[in-house]
Amino acid sequence: MKKRVYGVLGISSIMSNWNADFSGFPKTTSDGSVFGSDKALKYPMKKMWEDEGEKVLYIKSLKVSKDEKKNETGVVPRSLKERYEQLFNVEDLSKIKNTEEVLRNIFTAIDVKNFGATFAEAGNNISITGAVQIGQGFNKYADTVAEEQQILSPFRDATKDKKDDKDEKGEAKNSTIGSKIVSNEAHYFYPFAINPLAYKGYVEMGVTNGYTEEDYLKFKKTALVAATAYATNSKIGCENELAIFIVTELDTYLPNLSEYVYFEKREGKNEIRLEFGELLKELMDRIESVEIYYNPYTTEITGNVEGTTMYNIFTQKEV
Repeated sequence: MKKRVYGVLGISSIMSNWNADFSGFPKTTSDGSVFGSDKALKYPMKKMWEDEGEKVLYIKSLKVSKDEKKNETGVVPRSLKERYEQLFNVEDLSKIKNTEEVLRNIFTAIDVKNFGATFAEAGNNISITGAVQIGQGFNKYADTVAEEQQILSPFRDATKDKKDDKDEKGEAKNSTIGSKIVSNEAHYFYPFAINPLAYKGYVEMGVTNGYTEEDYLKFKKTALVAATAYATNSKIGCENELAIFIVTELDTYLPNLSEYVYFEKREGKNEIRLEFGELLKELMDRIESVEIYYNPYTTEITGNVEGTTMYNIFTQKEV
């Protein structure tokens, strides 16, 4: 591919938790700003690729493990070495002494082709800077509040040992109580940039054909719908609500575009305001196309961005 792509991916979160920290609350910076990590956005994309039959290296996969001493079995995640061996039908990675062979294999994984990899296994120390770089997605809705819901389990806690919580048989009388933490509403905006020259050295080595137009189209297709498709219990209210793709010449460099995106809650439709129109106007002779996908049922896009083609993010038909 002989062009660069810049853009923004927007995720709405309504009574859900797009990206929690280890306490279960939405991730925040030291000053209290809510944000989502790039990993939170990449995971549903990788999961969607895997469901579609693509090779995905960096995703959790499970195996049955047996403890011979205790004669017990359990389910545990595979190591990176084991995942590589499973994905590429390799008996023992440690026996492969040719790093170029390992490189050829991992470049066939769609997540590596897009996001790069750090692979330090069995004598192979490989670090690949991805052609697709995604930044942190900051929430632009000022009134986001985290809410904790109490959830009653249908099962008693058999480990309780307080006498007043037990019946005549010595069993716990009450069901356990859990919690679910969600944001009332949040709107995350992730910047991204695609540089196909990132793999130039690997192309010269002959281990990959580089970042291609086909690779970009697969990324674009998944980036438009992965959050909406990934409907787990905590993510059921998370949806793709904005995607901006600006295709430029190879020697054109744009700043972090999410810094020029603003969100306002309004009566009726919400407003997403784009304030990079003047910047793009100065570079129009180097820009091939500007596409904006959004949710027209809940959102209005404002800001004068010339030469833009607008699409419904769900139907992907021109608005």
